[in-house]
Amino acid sequence: MLEDIRKDIEKLIALYERERAEVDRLRLELSQSNATNDSYRKQIADLEREVDNLKLAEAFKTPYGGSPEAKEKVNRLIREIDKCISLLER
Repeated sequence: MLEDIRKDIEKLIALYERERAEVDRLRLELSQSNATNDSYRKQIADLEREVDNLKLAEAFKTPYGGSPEAKEKVNRLIREIDKCISLLER
């Protein structure tokens, strides 16, 4: 009888260890998925910002193509705004 109890306890310990290892693996997988998700969210935000910048630059174009100086000034302003936004996000 004592031997049966000891075998049952050993089985329970083995099951517990297996489940604990599975929980650890799943926690790691969740952490990695969250990191990937955060990375994709940042990439989406960056791409949306780039699209907005391109729309703004397109809005400033004149029907005749605009002057290179005006385009450079707009691009400079956009870069400066991007820097400010990135600083605010930190």
